[in-house]
Amino acid sequence: MEFKKCYLDLIMVPLSFMISIGYHLWLWHKVQTQPLSTVIGANAHGRRLWVHTIMKDNEKKHILAIQTIRNTIMGSTLMATTSIVLCCGLAAVISSSYSVKKPLNNTIYGAHGQLMVALKYVTLLVLFLFSFMFHSLSIRFIGQVNFLINCPEDSAIVTSTYVSELLEKSFMLSMIGNRIFYSALPIMLWIFGPVPVLLCSSTMMPVLYNLDLLFGDTHSWKTMA
Repeated sequence: MEFKKCYLDLIMVPLSFMISIGYHLWLWHKVQTQPLSTVIGANAHGRRLWVHTIMKDNEKKHILAIQTIRNTIMGSTLMATTSIVLCCGLAAVISSSYSVKKPLNNTIYGAHGQLMVALKYVTLLVLFLFSFMFHSLSIRFIGQVNFLINCPEDSAIVTSTYVSELLEKSFMLSMIGNRIFYSALPIMLWIFGPVPVLLCSSTMMPVLYNLDLLFGDTHSWKTMA
């Protein structure tokens, strides 16, 4: 009887995860093969040029570098703080008696047992914890860039290429943290049943596709590469 109630969860929730994972695997392949056709690759190329320009004319632009990096740290700190606050709230809900599920039992599809409710909240908790971890690592790398970007470019070790790699690691970790944070939205809707999970994931992928891809002349991208 319990299986009859949760068969929609067993089908729609994994399918939602597969849609999201499949899209991001495709996006990763696109970034590796045609980076300048994506927003991620184009922004990374621009940041490398920015680091080289800042370190080349450090005496005049060091204040600009510090202010820009400070704004980036503030953004990652905000996301990390939001994630850990949500983790605390979810931990409080998980430790409760799950009374929140009682008014919803007769209005939504899917299983509503204590085990399933606990699974929903624990999944959300894990996603927010991973988002917090990636944003914390991003802050660590961007903090290193904040010191090294003011070093002379003629240094044998601390070159603009090395600083650019640290900056890219920071932005990549921040992006992963953001995508994990976004993926918590369908799982949050899982509280209301498995159908909203699949609908939300199916809606998010076209939106992300239009935000991640640059639509224009592919010949110019190949020339720039």
